[in-house]
Amino acid sequence: MCGIVGVVSNAPVNQLLYDALLLLQHRGQDAAGIVTLLERKFFMHKAKGMVRDVFRTRNMRALPGSVGLGQVRYPTAGNAFSEEEAQPFYVNAPFGIVLVHNGNLTNAHALRAELFSTDHRHTNTDSDSEVLLNVLAHELDRSTRDGMLNSETLFAAVRNVHRRLRGSYAVVALIAGHGLLAFRDPYGIRPLAVGRGADGTYMVASETVALEGSGHVFERYVAPGEAVFIDLQGQLHAQQCAESPSLNPCMFEFVYLARPDSVLDGISVYQARLNLGETLAQRVISTVPPNEIDVIIPIPESSRPSATQLAHLLGIPYREGFVKNRYVGRTFIMPGQGVRKKSVRQKLNVIGSEFKGRNVLLVDDSIVRGTTSREIVQMAREAGARKVYLASAAPPVRYPNVYGIDMPTKDELVAHDRTVEEVRALIGCDALIYQDVEGMKRAVLKAAPGNGPKLDGFDASCFDGVYVTGDIDTEAIKRMNGNRPRIEETEEDSSRLALPNLSET
Repeated sequence: MCGIVGVVSNAPVNQLLYDALLLLQHRGQDAAGIVTLLERKFFMHKAKGMVRDVFRTRNMRALPGSVGLGQVRYPTAGNAFSEEEAQPFYVNAPFGIVLVHNGNLTNAHALRAELFSTDHRHTNTDSDSEVLLNVLAHELDRSTRDGMLNSETLFAAVRNVHRRLRGSYAVVALIAGHGLLAFRDPYGIRPLAVGRGADGTYMVASETVALEGSGHVFERYVAPGEAVFIDLQGQLHAQQCAESPSLNPCMFEFVYLARPDSVLDGISVYQARLNLGETLAQRVISTVPPNEIDVIIPIPESSRPSATQLAHLLGIPYREGFVKNRYVGRTFIMPGQGVRKKSVRQKLNVIGSEFKGRNVLLVDDSIVRGTTSREIVQMAREAGARKVYLASAAPPVRYPNVYGIDMPTKDELVAHDRTVEEVRALIGCDALIYQDVEGMKRAVLKAAPGNGPKLDGFDASCFDGVYVTGDIDTEAIKRMNGNRPRIEETEEDSSRLALPNLSET
C-alpha cells in the first residue's frame, strides 16, 4: 500500500503535489518523493519520513515545472530503511522516465533475473518498483524502435508490460518531453482515479480524496488493465491494454487502508464501513446478549463508522474511550513488530471514566497480528472495565497478503491455524466476535451504487485464501518473503518514535 499522484497542468505543480501527498499520507509514512518536469529535465527530491518533514521551502523551490508526480511509501518489498528505495525511480532511456508504483509484484524475483539475462538491464535496489520501471522502459524502447512515441506505441508497450507482470500495480509515470502515463493491473486490485481542475489541470491519484481535497472534480476511475496517457498539451488518451480484465478491488482498502471520505471504484468507503457495522450487529447478538453490554467504544480511527452503526442498531450508548495521539504513525504500517509493541501506548490513551465498572464492547476494524488488540484490552482492564468484549468489523485474517499489505507470513497472523476461542485467550478479552467473510463482501458491495463500475469480485485473499491473480501458492509466498522489507529487531529497538536518528540530527 502506497499513495501515488500525478499532475499535468499549465501552472507550477510542486505545491499541488505536496498538498495531494498530505491527503494521501495515511497510505504510507516511511518515505515521500516528488518529481517535476520542466521542458525535458526532471527535478527530484525524495527522502525517508513524513511529507511535512521531507519537503522544506528550499526543496519546493527546487521543483519547477507544470508536470509532476509523487508518492508516499509503505514498504512491502526490499529494504524498509533504504533512502535509495524511496520513490520515484528514474531511468534515462528511452526518453527519460520516472515512475511511482502502488502495489506488489508477485513475480519480481523472476523478472529481475530476466531483466539482467535477456533485457540487459541493471537494477540497483531490491525494490519491485524499480523492476517494474525497467520492464516498462524495455517495452517502450521496443515499441518505439521504428518510430516516434505516440499514444499507440505507448499503449502497445503497456500491453506487453501486462503480459510480463504478475501481482498488483497502480502506476503513474512521466516520460520526458511527452507527458504522463497511468495504468492499472488487469485485476484492478489497487485503486486509481482521474480528476480535472477548473483550469484544465489533470490529476491522477490513488484515492478520490486527493482529487477533491486539492480542488479537482472526479471524472473517472482508471479501469483494470487500462492505460491513460495525458500529453503535455493536456489531451487525455485512454485504451484498454489487458486481454481479460476484471475488477477485483482489495477488500482491505474498505476495511482499513483508505480514508473514509474516499470513493473507490464507485464504493463509498464510509458507507461500506457503516454496512460492516450493520452486519456485525447480528454476530454480536448471537455471542453476547446486548443487555450485558454497557457501552460500545471504537478503537480509533477506522472502526468508528462500524462502531457507530453497531451501537445504533443495538440501542447501546456509543462513547469515545480512547484518545489518539495524531503525531504517532499508524501502528499497523510501522515496520517491525518491536516498534508496534512499543508504540501502542504512545498512540492511544484511555478516558478512564468510560471504562470503570462497565462491561465494554470494543470495536476494531480488523485484527491482524493481535499485538495492538492485546495491549488495548489490557489498557481497558487497567482503566477499571469489569468485562471487555472485542468485536472485529472484518473476519479473521488467516492468510498472507501478497498484493501490497504487510502481512506476508502465516506465523505473524494471530488467527492462522487458531480457533476463535484460542485467539480470544491470546488477546485476553472476555468474548471475541468476528465478522464473517460472506457478510463482509455483501456489506461492501451494498455500498456500490447501481450506476458504478461493475465489480467482478474482491481480492479478499487475507480472509478467504483465494488469490485472484491465480499464480500464488505456498512456494510463491516463500519466495516473496525473501524480498520483504529487511528489518533488524532487538529488544533495544530504537524506532523513530523513541529516539532520534543520530545521523539525521
